[in-house]
Parts: sequence; C-alpha cells; structure tokens
Amino acid sequence: MDYVIIGNSAAGIGAVEGIRQVDQTGSIAIISDEPHHTYSRPLISYYLGGKVEQHNMYFRPKTFYRDYDVEPMLGNPVTVIDAAGHTVTVAGKKIKYGKLLVATGGSPFVPPIENLAGSDVFTFTKWDDAKALAKAAEKAERAVVIGGGLIGLKATEGLLNLGLNVTVVELADRVLSTILDEKASQIFGTHLKSLGVTLITGDTAAAVNRDGEGSVTGVTLKGGNTVEADVVVVAIGVVPNTVLADTAKVKKERGIIVDEHLMTSAKDIYAAGDCVETFDILRHIRRPQPIWPNAYEQGRTAGINMAGQPLAYKGSFGMNSIEVKGLPTITVGMYDAVGPEYEILAKSDAESLTYKKVIIHNDRLVGAVFVNDIDRAGIMTGLIKDQVNVKAFKHDLISDNFGYAVFPEALRKERLSS
Repeated sequence: MDYVIIGNSAAGIGAVEGIRQVDQTGSIAIISDEPHHTYSRPLISYYLGGKVEQHNMYFRPKTFYRDYDVEPMLGNPVTVIDAAGHTVTVAGKKIKYGKLLVATGGSPFVPPIENLAGSDVFTFTKWDDAKALAKAAEKAERAVVIGGGLIGLKATEGLLNLGLNVTVVELADRVLSTILDEKASQIFGTHLKSLGVTLITGDTAAAVNRDGEGSVTGVTLKGGNTVEADVVVVAIGVVPNTVLADTAKVKKERGIIVDEHLMTSAKDIYAAGDCVETFDILRHIRRPQPIWPNAYEQGRTAGINMAGQPLAYKGSFGMNSIEVKGLPTITVGMYDAVGPEYEILAKSDAESLTYKKVIIHNDRLVGAVFVNDIDRAGIMTGLIKDQVNVKAFKHDLISDNFGYAVFPEALRKERLSS
C-alpha cells in the first residue's frame, strides 16, 4: 500500500481527503479495530438517549471508501508497527506501507476501582459503548457516572433521556473543572441539579458493589458513603492512545511527538488526532488537545504531507463545547488565565443562567467563556485565532449587542470579506 492509515475517525478521514487533494491514484488502506463505517463520536450520547438514529451517526456517506478509492479493513486491530521494515501487522498478516499515519485517538482513563470488572460497568468513548449501555439501561433505574467532565456529563444526558436516576461523582470540587471557570461550573451544576441529577463532588469511587450473582448494586465512595446503582459509567477522561506507537519506538511524552508536518521521529510515520501532542499557540506549550475539529485538520494536513506536498501545521488552541438538556456552553482559549497581565471582563445573570467572560492580554483576546448565550462565539473564536487588536471595542465584547457592527469600519470590512 502507498498509504496506510490506522484509525477511522476524524483524523483518519481527514488524512484520506488530504491525500486525495494531492494524489488521486495512490493506494490507501484504512485499518480500524472498530467494525463500523466512519461515524461521529460526538453523537454517541445522542444515540444513547434515542435522539439520533443509526443512519445519522455516520461521519461520511456510506459510499465514502469507494468514492475515495480506499480499502477499508475494519474490525481488526493493528498489533505491531515495524518501522524499519515499513510494515504493520493485522490479524497475523503483514501489510507493507509507503507512508503510515497513526491516528489511534484516545483511550478511556480507568483508575483502580475494586470489583470494577464485570457486567453493567461501562466506559463511554465509542459507539459500541453507547449500544451496550443503552441495552443495560433497559432494565435499570439508577446509574452512577464516575466523572463530571465532558464525557461524563454527555453520558449523563443520554441516561436522563432514557429515564434513569443519575448520580454524578466527581473528584474535583465542581463539575467540568478542566474546561470551565468556577462561575460557569457553578451555573452548570445548578442546571444539573434542576434536572434531578445528584452531584457528589470532592469524592470518587473506591469499589463497585455486586450481589451474589455479580450484578451491580451500587458504588462505595472513598469517603465511605454508598450510592445505589444498577449501572456504572466510568467517564473520568481520555489519555492519548500511544500503545501501538510504542511498537514503532517513536518519541512520545504525554502523547506522540510530531513536527510541524505531523511526522513522528520515525521515517515515513506520521501521527494526528487525540494521540499526539501539538503546539498550543496561546499557551505556547506542546500538549494533547483532544478536539474533533483539530483532529480532522491535523489528519488532513498529515495526508497532504504524506502525499508529498509540504504543508505546516502551526498549532491550535483549546476549544470545548457541551450542551446538556438545553444549556449550551462554549469555552475558547485561555478561559482560566489569571494574573495582573490579563484583563478580565465578565457579566452573568442568575435567573437566565447566562454567563459571558473574555480574557484580554496586550489588547488581544486570548480566551472566552459562554454559558447559555453562544450566538457570537464564532466571531470571538476568529478574533482569538487571528489575534486581532480589540482595544477599540473591548468593552463591547460582553455586551448584548456584540457583533460585527461594533467593529471599526476597516476591521468590519476585513472580517466580513474573509
């Protein structure tokens, strides 16, 4: 094969489309341990809750592999990458590659919890996780979700839609502590409680309790309390899946290390998506940034480079979006920045559960938080990305009428024409 892609999600599909921008004839294979046609992982909570049907889960049309002349090899994992021999091993068979992309994504972080192994305990990162959880929920009334981050709260929404009573257990002192500031997190917690969710913060699971037949009956917390449950979801977070990359002996830290062309330390091996570390252009550090649009763009850039056309990936910045039962929330960039060098402008309304905050550094917008008022988030993101000087209109950034109309005329014309 001219090109082998390990991974069938955003980065892998981006790579196919990037390759075909440059090379219309080279042979491409996509290999995945999942048996499904490429699907949209962000939709699994809606599938769980019955809000999305199976035919709406797919990331690309069912004709995608044929249209792009790709050989899909689905349902069997790659077990070894031989960097020196330019081969990957799948189901005992070696496949030769010219250029290889590792797009293995992230793996659920599962801490040591007593009696965790067994029925009715689930992670929540793949479509099959949602299918299995939905089946278990048919005979369940109570669920415990271990983790109050993005994954845990999306699982919570799905379970609420199925009519279950849900308890969320979060080790931090508040939900969504890794993507929201304290004020936004407080609003989100209030909203969850209004939906009937029981929140337990500052504690975590020590053991899963089971009856004599092995069925889940509840969770014992490290603080000593017990929460009754019929199903348990472990949703503490994900970590870069670098196990396969280790067989190729590529350099890694928290994730796989890549250069600006998304190439690893091994010749002809590239990596993209949640398994890599890339440059955060606002924080000026290299770190994993597990964000769907970033994964796609990294994959597309890697594919273009694999096909022989040099294209630099300059980096990105953090963006997170979540909506649970009618409360949309978006954070962009350095939402948590503090210090005398930052100017923070914010406004909130307790009655409408709205909150808006912007962070400014050297007259440039570097971060923003939007809760229940997200209409102008796209404009803000553009200002952050392009590091536009906002000095002339910075106090309008959190006003109710913020939009292109408040921009100076020259900037307005520039932004509207771009």
